[in-house]
Amino acid sequence: MSESHVNTALRKNALGVAGIVFLVLAAVAPLTGTIVVAGLAIALGNGGGTPMSFLIVAVILLLFAVGYAQMSKQLVNAGGFYAFVVKGLGRPGGLVAGLIATLGYNFFVVGTIGTSGFFMQIVIADLTGVNLHWAVWGLASIVVSFLMGRRGIDFSSKILGVALVLEVLMLVVFNISVLVQTGYDVAAFSPSAVFAGSLPIGLLLAATGFLGFEATALFGEEARDPQRTIPRATYAAIILIGVILAWTTWSVVSATGVAQAQDEALAHLEGGDLIFALAQQYLGGPAVIVMQLLLLVSLFAAMLAFHNAATRYLFALGRARILPSALARTRENGAPQLAGVIQAGFAAVVALLFALAGVDPISTLVPAMLGFGTLSLIVLQGLAALSVVVAFRRQRDPRIMSTLVAPGIGFLGLLCIAVLAFANFDIVAGSEALAVNLLPLLLLVALVGGLIYAAYLRARRPDVYASLSNDLERFSVDTPERSHR
Repeated sequence: MSESHVNTALRKNALGVAGIVFLVLAAVAPLTGTIVVAGLAIALGNGGGTPMSFLIVAVILLLFAVGYAQMSKQLVNAGGFYAFVVKGLGRPGGLVAGLIATLGYNFFVVGTIGTSGFFMQIVIADLTGVNLHWAVWGLASIVVSFLMGRRGIDFSSKILGVALVLEVLMLVVFNISVLVQTGYDVAAFSPSAVFAGSLPIGLLLAATGFLGFEATALFGEEARDPQRTIPRATYAAIILIGVILAWTTWSVVSATGVAQAQDEALAHLEGGDLIFALAQQYLGGPAVIVMQLLLLVSLFAAMLAFHNAATRYLFALGRARILPSALARTRENGAPQLAGVIQAGFAAVVALLFALAGVDPISTLVPAMLGFGTLSLIVLQGLAALSVVVAFRRQRDPRIMSTLVAPGIGFLGLLCIAVLAFANFDIVAGSEALAVNLLPLLLLVALVGGLIYAAYLRARRPDVYASLSNDLERFSVDTPERSHR
């Protein structure tokens, strides 16, 4: 194919609010979040007061989203929060954010291969007797994710929409069953419950349940009327995540007893089966089997969603020529072509290396990949929140509440969560292994490397340096383009 016929554009007008919300909530994976995140937060955080932790984090993110909504009216780009940081903190900051985002999302996909493969091996062997190695299931999952990603973002949103509806329905049935059989205990929202155990750890773990909401920005170029669609999808995603996780966690602590919730969760911590045990009690054995199958669907949906997100970061960096420009090539349906191959190939190779080493995925691959991915995305969210505040202060925007106060409070909340994540990375990663706990140093490498690379581009390749803002930013017609450092 000649160069003049190479596609480099994403598909326009492919996604509405619902489609983007499906993509984002699939990455969040509510059922997986409930089984894994809620159980950890109750056990290691503030026990029976954990429902309030999810609501507090939701409020912090909604405050950030107020400024984000205003920024999105000026900026539509497949680079997501990367482009936001360029606008707020300048090209060097944006380059650092781009590297962090690329590392984080790609590590996350590798981690989902481990979790998906591990649980598929256990559940399928238990139900059918077919016991294949976890790597077989995990690698098969990433291949299917890659093939679905090539079909186009609208196809992915439909598949993820079905998966999302099924897993949320499962949680709703469980919640209603607890309400009918036991009732909800409002003591979960009392100060004595909220401040029991460790509220900071509870907030940190609750924040991990929202990871993926930031992906709304990645689909701006593929959205219909993005200046309205992206903010609405962001608000909807944060609210829905907060409601689902807080409501389900309230059901869980009501079922165990608010005062006894932490002890009960600790007793099930090693097996990670608190939710399954309660489902057995409130829904019966067949429902547990359904929940196990939906867990596999949820894990696959998260893999597909993160694959799409990671691919778009590679696409954006390639289009800006920070990475090879070939990554910006797309198929006729607008799906990134080479970026998808590279992303899936990288994830598969890393997972295969762990498998060939003969290690247990849950104690090695998953903590390393998901732990670092989680930390990276939390840092990325914090950088984006700071960028929103700085960008509007540079413009001397008169809307103090929506461009300074609300996003400023959101930034401070995210900053606290990021500090907690660094200080308690062993909890975030779920591992005390030295090699795993040294992974945050990769963020320092990204910071130093990004700044050095930015200085090199500015001195030796000014056209590429300029493209950090020229390509990644698209301002609305009524907003003048401003210079960047």
